[in-house]
Amino acid sequence: MRWKALIQEKTELLGEARSLLDNAARTEAQEGRLDEIEARVQALNRDIEREERLQALDRETTPARFTPTTRDMEPVQAGPSTPLADSLPKPFRSFGEQLSAVARAAQQKNIGAVDNRLLQIQAAVQGASEGTASDGGFLVQTDFTSELLRLAHSTGKLLGKTRRIPIGANSNGLKINAVDETSRVDGSRWGGVRAYWVGEGVTLTDTQPKYRQMELTLQKLTGLYYATDELLMDMTALGEAASIAFAEEFGFKIDDALFRGTGAGMPLGVLAHAGTVSVAKETNQPAATILKANVEKMYARMWAPSLSNAEWHINQDCWPQLFGMSAEIGVGGAPVFLPPGGLSAPPFGTLLGRPILPLEQCQTVGTVGDIMLADWRQYLIIEKGGIEAASSIHVEFLTDQTVFRFILRMDGQPMRNAALTPFKGTLTQSSFVTLATRA
Repeated sequence: MRWKALIQEKTELLGEARSLLDNAARTEAQEGRLDEIEARVQALNRDIEREERLQALDRETTPARFTPTTRDMEPVQAGPSTPLADSLPKPFRSFGEQLSAVARAAQQKNIGAVDNRLLQIQAAVQGASEGTASDGGFLVQTDFTSELLRLAHSTGKLLGKTRRIPIGANSNGLKINAVDETSRVDGSRWGGVRAYWVGEGVTLTDTQPKYRQMELTLQKLTGLYYATDELLMDMTALGEAASIAFAEEFGFKIDDALFRGTGAGMPLGVLAHAGTVSVAKETNQPAATILKANVEKMYARMWAPSLSNAEWHINQDCWPQLFGMSAEIGVGGAPVFLPPGGLSAPPFGTLLGRPILPLEQCQTVGTVGDIMLADWRQYLIIEKGGIEAASSIHVEFLTDQTVFRFILRMDGQPMRNAALTPFKGTLTQSSFVTLATRA
């Protein structure tokens, strides 16, 4: 890496300079060399700063190169990813045209009448999918794949907020070294790193971070789509129906898994995660209510570095609770929640300064998961770039329909393995905070 080479050169020059400075009887040539070193070190400092800025920009635009920062507090090292390249063959003019070719291949595969364009795509990404031409499975053309995933990301409200790492064609999972940190009471960070103020001549104390292995294994998200023979003749309608409908459904199901997933055959959702903090209800709190004290205590349990990214998620059944929430100020009190333009404006404002986003996946009011404060930058997802499309004419033979099957492979889980006990304070903190059931 260029950055390391620059640092190495700077270190060597500074060492040479110190040796020259230790010589009280320096020659004129040595003085000139010191001037050269000083000028070169200043130039190196500029290059190092520029390289670090470029690396920061690269991290922002390339999720596959995930590098930890002091804000993230989760060092993650991922191997090089090999997503399907844009340069792969794109022989089909539309998604519907390819689906029609897949259907014809399924209908006629017994006589070997398979569109050569399907085989061209399959050959170009050999090994990237378990589906083969012989059993009716075909990879979707890469530009259509990208569009399907883009639509799924955009229609899903949570997926686009997470950290995502694409993995290679020949991999079915990812093992990551992540920080194992549950408490900072002893003054350490990252599970064991400590720094000390020392006097002159005092022996330094070595410390090191504590790591755990975070493992993600690809899970399958599948969908079936039934198309009549009449629809197969209209390639435009076929492509639009399949791409839009399944992009929305995939986005919805992924969001649901991120929120409520069990981790068994699907991503691990934050509601089932051991690191999610659950705030207890107030003493004698009525059932199916959300009080001002609840949201204040939830806010207090949010991990401080996550506050700038955190947002509230609520079930829409919670709106009356928020509209009626008030603080005891003066005689009549003051509203805790108020839409940005007043009661006559759309309600999607903020609560304690953080945005509110209603989700269908949230539980009805009074049940844990009806309101949540979350920072989805602390949730990690792996994705495999190809969407497999397969078809069959046999499932619905009597109704004259062709069945398409779509498969997306991914997995995900929160980055931290447990809630964090801060250096000072008694209450644990997390990037995901819920309110316990009020029954």
